[in-house]
Amino acid sequence: MTVTVISGVTLDGVVQAPARPEEDTRDGFTRGGWAVPYGDEAATAAWGEVIARATAGGGFLLGRRTYLGIMEAWLKRAPDHRYTATLTRTPKYVASTTLTEPLPWENSILLTDPVQQVPGLRRDKDLVIMGSGALIQSLSRAGLIDEYLLTITPLVLGEGRRLFPPGFPYTKLTLTSAKPSTTGVIIATYRSADPHD
Repeated sequence: MTVTVISGVTLDGVVQAPARPEEDTRDGFTRGGWAVPYGDEAATAAWGEVIARATAGGGFLLGRRTYLGIMEAWLKRAPDHRYTATLTRTPKYVASTTLTEPLPWENSILLTDPVQQVPGLRRDKDLVIMGSGALIQSLSRAGLIDEYLLTITPLVLGEGRRLFPPGFPYTKLTLTSAKPSTTGVIIATYRSADPHD
């Protein structure tokens, strides 16, 4: 089974706050919502295909901030939306050292040590990570990310938190597919290569 990251990213590697101005203002970031003008059906469909793996017997891996943000957006703001029901019934594995069980959203399971716990989960589940930059980085360092679906936006922000920050270890990836969207976004899928290659 696979652990797949889906993420919007700018040409300079920024992943912070793609969807809303107030989504993540850490470090004084003021360019939130940068991905919105570039959305199109092709990118949405690509994300949907991967998310379907999670909702069809797999699960989501989420960091605390992303988990709470998704819960706020869907459970509280759109309780009757069909996506809310799908997200509610899908297992959500939440990496956090500050949250405690029971977690506030149905079918949410706390992971206090994801590097140790994810190998057991991925034996029989396709897991999908959205947002959750710190979680992605820790799992990637441990060799636990199998695939990245990146929607690469033709935009340089010059600031913001990056998918792979300075000091990230050498990591080899293999491009398995790439296609442009109607808005100039490159929808690219990369597989993790053998680190010993």
